Amino acid sequence: MTDIANFTAGELLAVMSSRLLKEGQIVFAGVGVPLLSATLAQRLRCPGLTILFEGGVVGPIIEPGALPPSTNEQRCTKRANMVLSSTDVLLLLQRGYVDIGFMGGAQIDMYGNLNSSYIGNPANPKTRLPGTGGGNDISSLTHMIVAMKHERRRFVEKVDFVTSPGFLNGGTTRRDQGLLAGGMYRVVTDLGIFGFDDRSKKMKVVALHPGVSIEQVHDNTGFRLAYDQDITVTELPTERELGVLRELDPERLYIA
Repeated sequence: MTDIANFTAGELLAVMSSRLLKEGQIVFAGVGVPLLSATLAQRLRCPGLTILFEGGVVGPIIEPGALPPSTNEQRCTKRANMVLSSTDVLLLLQRGYVDIGFMGGAQIDMYGNLNSSYIGNPANPKTRLPGTGGGNDISSLTHMIVAMKHERRRFVEKVDFVTSPGFLNGGTTRRDQGLLAGGMYRVVTDLGIFGFDDRSKKMKVVALHPGVSIEQVHDNTGFRLAYDQDITVTELPTERELGVLRELDPERLYIA
């Protein structure tokens, strides 16, 4: 058993996210927690997991202490399975070869739409964010896992800008707009794990982390959540998981 005080929120996000990945999957991972989680899963449970970068690297081998600062980092090509152009790696996505998209975001709403473009009115934004990159393609064509800190300012009723589509306005609206593949699968936060209702496509509570209450989740969410009938409690990160994670990010750039 791991002492609950022995890990950070970033470590919790990375470990819980890694547990959602399965052997043999192909994962489009963003930098930071998504890449850490995918690499952790690869090292501990899923040696056949393949990681893709939108910069064109297929199957990178991430060495401890060498996490790339961007998806276009060419040092990641060392020992990778293949290096393609950005266009070619996105074609793999469009042809249906990618199972999971794994990203973060500045805002998410009740239907899993992500905003990484602007905060405020797009015509006169308060804050400009990095933008889409390949985020729109990834969320349009894969089953998505999102990892982010759980705060009311991030979990909003309606995002200021839809950078990466979730289930749009709920129900069948994603399919009605021609997005026939994929959709939001799980949202992992420092409070719990969230899925989406099969019919309404509204976000729902699937599991809570140890010591977290429903009231705490409600207070940090800007919309009404649905609930699974049986809400489970996650298992704490193990010493093995934390040890490997800390080897991968010894400078604690992403797990602080």
